[in-house]
Amino acid sequence: MTTQTHGFQTEVTKLLDLLANSLYSNKEVFLRELISNASDAIDKLHFLSLTDPDLIKDDPVFRIRVRADKENGTLTISDNGLGLTLEEANTHLGTIAKSGTEDFFKNLSGDAARDSQLIGQFGVGFYSAFIVADRVTVVSRSAKAAAEEGVRWESTGNGTFESGNVARDARGTDVILHLKEEAKNFLDEWTLREAITKYSDHISVPVELYVERTVEPAEDASEEEKKNPKKEWKYEQVNDARALWTRPAKEIKDEEYKEFYKHIASDFEDPLAWAHNKVEGEIEYTSLLYLPARAPWDLFTNMDRKHGLKLYVQRVFIMDEAEQFLPNYLRFVKGLVDTNALPLNISRELLQESAVTTKLKKALTKRALGMIEKLAADKDKYALFYKQFGAVLKEGPAEDWTNRETVLSLLRFASTVSGSAEPTVSLDDYIGRMKEKQDKIYYLTAPSYEQAAASPYLEALKKKGIEVLLMTERVDEWLMTNVRDYKEKRFISVTASDLELGDLEDETEKQANKDAENEHKDLIERFKTALGDKVKEVKVSSRLTDSPACVVAEGGQRLTPQMRRIYEAAGQMLPEDTWILEINPSHALIEKAAAADEEHFKRYAELVFLQAQLADAGSLKDPQAYVQLVNDLLLGK
Repeated sequence: MTTQTHGFQTEVTKLLDLLANSLYSNKEVFLRELISNASDAIDKLHFLSLTDPDLIKDDPVFRIRVRADKENGTLTISDNGLGLTLEEANTHLGTIAKSGTEDFFKNLSGDAARDSQLIGQFGVGFYSAFIVADRVTVVSRSAKAAAEEGVRWESTGNGTFESGNVARDARGTDVILHLKEEAKNFLDEWTLREAITKYSDHISVPVELYVERTVEPAEDASEEEKKNPKKEWKYEQVNDARALWTRPAKEIKDEEYKEFYKHIASDFEDPLAWAHNKVEGEIEYTSLLYLPARAPWDLFTNMDRKHGLKLYVQRVFIMDEAEQFLPNYLRFVKGLVDTNALPLNISRELLQESAVTTKLKKALTKRALGMIEKLAADKDKYALFYKQFGAVLKEGPAEDWTNRETVLSLLRFASTVSGSAEPTVSLDDYIGRMKEKQDKIYYLTAPSYEQAAASPYLEALKKKGIEVLLMTERVDEWLMTNVRDYKEKRFISVTASDLELGDLEDETEKQANKDAENEHKDLIERFKTALGDKVKEVKVSSRLTDSPACVVAEGGQRLTPQMRRIYEAAGQMLPEDTWILEINPSHALIEKAAAADEEHFKRYAELVFLQAQLADAGSLKDPQAYVQLVNDLLLGK
């Protein structure tokens, strides 16, 4: 064998150093990861063999084998799956192609048990071998390669690895762990059996353990043979090896569901909820869906991130991350679907065009939403879920018109009644508390809860005891441009030029507003003259009680400051807003302005206008000019 020495990817070197220094106390995690990798390799070959049966004709029975060698201090995990070529070994075992390693390190908390589970979540399962081994040897051969094209890969985890071609008769992979002294307990049969049963009982291929067993003497054996019976070594199946989702739900324990989730999702935490369903009829399928407890680190930052369910056809693994079965706003849902309504050789392209896929997507979407609705009944658990995935759910009403009201019912917001920034108020809660004559849902979007709660736009509504939803996430802006109503109650922004209070505003108030307009028409004209084309209109406000002024958009429709900033950051040129200035004539600042001469009145008008813009947007285009204006007025200039 001719070998070459290669350097690990920088991130791998950092990871191996971390593992080599025994950070983790939950060492048995390595066995789960290596058996899961072996299972994946078998699944992939099983699928390829559907169209190329020659790949497995010499060894058609799939299995995973675990063998301890106490004499040499090694533990070997073997599979007869797809195997590796030399190029694949160098690539996949020398780099962490899809792990996001920097985020892996950032997420380490110092909790050894929790940190050890992060390995799987970040796609670095193979490297968990170095938790217990000071040297790892991989011997493999691709099912597509000749016997002389086998591969031998070896590393001590010190920053380099050696690899080269060797002869190997059988396809598949052996991962040979040269155990550290403190990890020699993993050569014990019962330690291995317990770990395999705990983590890998659900693996759908047999996991066999090499064990020593006593051979029962024959009836006609001699007394000596009966006293000292022979012993033999053999492989004995340890796991159940029956696909968990094919078993009746009533037979499956919660712990089994949880461990299966960790296997298919490479997660380190238990799921919040799951739904296991078998459907017979026009389309027969079994689904097992899970809600994770924590969002992936790149859920919002990586737009190319793959997601979706595992697809099985008649219990044959077809593909990972089949995104065709759930809408994008449910991309956090994990699990699988197994059906006999699709051909075994289905491809992603055919899935996209299949009528069966469309029907399954419709059914699975309802299953997933039903699972979330059920979780919502537990307020504490739902609060945990919503903190992680609420922003993703808000993409749903625009994306999924069929289930729009269901998704809206699952959303939660802060409000002027909740008294907290935590999103705990549902739209049904809001409607249940609406005033007797109220027929609209009032809301306000703002960059933060503090800014929303202190907004001048809320003053009149608070005085009337009308609840307002406070929306402070960036996605809220987009949500409210795509949603008009819920249960026949229309959404109205409190920044709209017409609040449409309807019957909530009595005739006395309406008349008082008209009288105020007439009484202060000279003051209104002075503001219009002073501000010129900066404002489209000036009028007396019916929404303000404590603030001097506010600005609203002409016609009530405009880009909010947050949306404007998003568009501008993307390089889009936007026209300036056309403002209507609403003033509160009874406010001391407006009264002081009204008493000033024309030169000072113009400055006061500018101050009132800029203050209204600042309260609305949280910032000004020329803050220095605003500061100078305030200083001049304070100094009496």
